[in-house]
Amino acid sequence: MINNLRPRFQFTVNNVKPCTQLSSLPNDFKTEQSSNDYISSLCRKALFKQALEAFDLLQKFTIFHVKPSTYAHLISACSSLRYVEQGRKIHSHILTHSCKPDLILQNHLLNMYGKCGALKDARKVFDEMPQRNVVSWTSVIAGYSQHGQEVDALRLYFQMRQCGLMPDQFTFGSIIKACSSLNAIELGRQLHGLVIKSEFGSNLIAQNALIAMYTKFGQIADAMDVFSGIKTRDLISWSSMIAGFSQLGYELEALGHFKEMLCLGDYQPNEFVFGSAFSACGSLLQPEYGRQIHGMSIKFGIGRDPFAVCSLSDMYAKCDLLNSAKTAFYQIESPDLVSWNAIIAGFTYGGDIDEAMLLFSQMRHLGLSPDDITVRSLLSACTSPATLNQGMQIHSYINKVGFDLDIAVCNTLLSMYAKCSELCGTFKMFNEMRSNADLVSWNIILTACMQHNQVWEVLSLVNLLLQSQNKPDHITLTNLMGACGEIASLEMGDEVHCYATKSGLKLDISVTNGLIDMYMKCGSLGSSAKLFNSIGSPDVVSWSSLIVGYAQFGYGEEALELFGRMISSGVKPNQVTFIGILSACSHVGLVEEGLQLYSTMKMDHGIVPTREHCSCVVDLLARAGRINEAEAFINKMPFDPDIVMWKSLLAACKNRNNVEVGKRVTENILKIDPFNSAAHVLLCSIYASANCWEDVARVRSLMKQRNVKKIPGQSWIEVKDSTHVFLAEDSLHPERDKIYSMLEELWLQMLDADYVPSQISFISEL
Repeated sequence: MINNLRPRFQFTVNNVKPCTQLSSLPNDFKTEQSSNDYISSLCRKALFKQALEAFDLLQKFTIFHVKPSTYAHLISACSSLRYVEQGRKIHSHILTHSCKPDLILQNHLLNMYGKCGALKDARKVFDEMPQRNVVSWTSVIAGYSQHGQEVDALRLYFQMRQCGLMPDQFTFGSIIKACSSLNAIELGRQLHGLVIKSEFGSNLIAQNALIAMYTKFGQIADAMDVFSGIKTRDLISWSSMIAGFSQLGYELEALGHFKEMLCLGDYQPNEFVFGSAFSACGSLLQPEYGRQIHGMSIKFGIGRDPFAVCSLSDMYAKCDLLNSAKTAFYQIESPDLVSWNAIIAGFTYGGDIDEAMLLFSQMRHLGLSPDDITVRSLLSACTSPATLNQGMQIHSYINKVGFDLDIAVCNTLLSMYAKCSELCGTFKMFNEMRSNADLVSWNIILTACMQHNQVWEVLSLVNLLLQSQNKPDHITLTNLMGACGEIASLEMGDEVHCYATKSGLKLDISVTNGLIDMYMKCGSLGSSAKLFNSIGSPDVVSWSSLIVGYAQFGYGEEALELFGRMISSGVKPNQVTFIGILSACSHVGLVEEGLQLYSTMKMDHGIVPTREHCSCVVDLLARAGRINEAEAFINKMPFDPDIVMWKSLLAACKNRNNVEVGKRVTENILKIDPFNSAAHVLLCSIYASANCWEDVARVRSLMKQRNVKKIPGQSWIEVKDSTHVFLAEDSLHPERDKIYSMLEELWLQMLDADYVPSQISFISEL
């Protein structure tokens, strides 16, 4: 039969021209052995496509018996090429032309189907096997682990252990990877212990998998322990450790290990190592380091690798070297979608939305179709009203190509409108997507409402959220607690606390901190202190919330005592902490202590004073009557004073009857806000205290000319489930007659007690 093929293969099949590939086959096929040897030799030379083509030709034009070893080589070829359809044909050929495959051949089939992602085929072969060994189990476990079915991988692993089989290094590598993807840290540690006990404790496959797992969990110390215990590291070991350091914020350590790897000279860094090094430089904002490593990557021949260059472009963009980022990007010969997304993200990170939009247009002109990552990167650069127009253009494109069905894209759009437009535009977008809204969508609209001081909208939206299929998380509760604090609703705050406890969200430190802040704003200092004491390890937010709360309610000594305990416990204060402690000093009159703390902020704690800290110092001096010092401090500040500082000083001038400074302060306030009613009223009060009645009349006349009216005070009280809001001189409340009758009765009782009204009570008439 073979001899019939020898005359130069001069034949035509189905009117097809003679196949040119036949000339590549050997001239002598006198025996089946030569055919099997030829295919096997091609596979051993990694000429997998040629081997599969030869097999197709031989089985089409000849009848020859394929050896199990040849089948094994062919299946391995399909595995390497990820040719699952060709693998299925060979599997069918085995079942049709051969006896039942043995264990070795079945394991090859399992490995091929697993690598190709044909997990149902792999499981069918596995379930029909009369005998299985460790390789059989490991092949299916690896397939599940590599293709996102980690739960099935773990389930099969436990079944394997129940059968009494001990995992090998490949099993450990696959199952540890599955634990990493599932964030199953406790099971991962148990597997680590089993690896150490087994004979594979020093095997690189298992050790490298452990390093990758611990870095995924953020346990960099554990990863370093494993890495340090490896006697002979390979490129994967170094790459995993450098990537772990870079991703977890240990950039200097990442660069140190990169340098150590180069000094050893055992391995040449690949594109992944260079990518991690570039990322570390970008996070450190050290373009000089990045340039040196860039030059090194060119010497190693990786200067045009897409993966490395993407990280390089990102590094330059983070360092605000956008031209260098673009130059690096254009070194890629044929940038793919990932590369374009990286450079666009770099420019959006740098805040250059115009250049990002230009790159977006170039990408589309080259025929590449943007994906959801592309449009989300562009939308993330639209963060102010000035960029709303570009955001709306992207929105139109999203609707045109159908990305508006992607909830992640819609959420990014919602966030863009919240940042760029008023609340009405954000609500319009939210209402359009509300039927498909997820928890992220609800949290975005809730956060937007809090940013625009729409507290009652937050409460209304939370009620709607609870009626949906979504359950509140710590972000939802943070917004809700903020709303309760703004309206000082202690009863509603208690309900939120109860919900957080029942749902388990109270275990989140951010939720507990939010509860502490909420109780403080509601005036329940005891509840705040009780919550604070329930935290095992309070963080800086916990301490700061309690310190600020005590300071606001006049418990200055308690705030200072808390600050001392905080420093003693080793928690480093932040800017908010110092705002609280300076306010505490102001309320209890500890002027020198406050000034001393202000002077040590930068020197001892590395905190640069902000405008808010300076405002606290002004208030500290003004309350103590040191008005001239307060005015001098304002004039020496490194930035322009805001209206809050001037008002603090003006209030002090009123209390101390300091007309001269009061006039200057008022002038500065009116330069900032010519229609500020508080400044006019306080100035009138200062003139009245000094019996300067002509000046009082002049200011009142000026207020009438400018149509400046005193903003009425507003307060509210919560009774049962209703909140009653009151304005000064309110005549619209439905129970106003009863309210004013009670006030009149109280007034009479005050007069009977010899109460003398203030001489300047006439100002209320303003």
